[in-house]
Amino acid sequence: MHIGAFYFPTDYGIDIRELAKEMEDRGLESLFFPEHTHIPTSRRSPFPAGGDLPKRYAHTHDPFVACTAAAAATTKLKIGTGICLVPQRDPIVTAKSVASVDYFSGGRFVFGIGGGWNVEEMEGHGATYKTRFAMMREKILAMKSLWTEEAGSFDGEFVKIEPSWSWPKPTQTPHPPILLGGETDYTLKRVVDYCDGWYPRPWADFDPAEAVARLKRFADEAGRDMSTLSITTFRAKPEAQTLAEYADAGIFRALLEIPDEPRDDILKRLDEYAKLVV
Repeated sequence: MHIGAFYFPTDYGIDIRELAKEMEDRGLESLFFPEHTHIPTSRRSPFPAGGDLPKRYAHTHDPFVACTAAAAATTKLKIGTGICLVPQRDPIVTAKSVASVDYFSGGRFVFGIGGGWNVEEMEGHGATYKTRFAMMREKILAMKSLWTEEAGSFDGEFVKIEPSWSWPKPTQTPHPPILLGGETDYTLKRVVDYCDGWYPRPWADFDPAEAVARLKRFADEAGRDMSTLSITTFRAKPEAQTLAEYADAGIFRALLEIPDEPRDDILKRLDEYAKLVV
């Protein structure tokens, strides 16, 4: 099993290039970045974890720029979005960003996606909470067409793209792996429909073996080969026994959290994480 980490790439935090290099030097496999384009001050949407919204949510760099910086500072570290808020993005521009980052990183990009929870944030982009998942599906399918076809196109309810040329194509064939965040049965149906992996949080009673079996059940029902799917957990407990259980169950990747701390504290935490890498 691969062990990586995720971090909110803030304008006041550790330099992303240094963080990526330090992670690679310690043998960690990957670095994922969340996304929030902006946070409307109305704050109509309650923070899902409860309490006040942490400062870092309003201070994040663009995840594709952060991924590019991290990739330029390393040679092996995989970089990814975790997650990219696809309903809030233009699919043509996002397809170009994904392909460009994958190209310049030498095929090291992982495309983590999700529908989002902040209603006022998505409304600022013309997306709505009720239709965000249907919109996300169409945008991903449209991106796949642009990545894999000479002249990509799409004709849906939310996305309409006439036959168009779009280069570069991604370095990875047919495209970087697409991981979908969420924990519901609906999420799993979407994973086996148009994604390459599942990106769940390990909930309180998370059983990795049951999670793998659950994904396989949905894959079997849809006629999808389970070998074409993977599971990446984020906010995994940084405990050797827990990670060993994940590995034994068939979890592909576990991401540990790098909290919003000063640089020196983050480097000390990376030293602790390095001890978990086998």
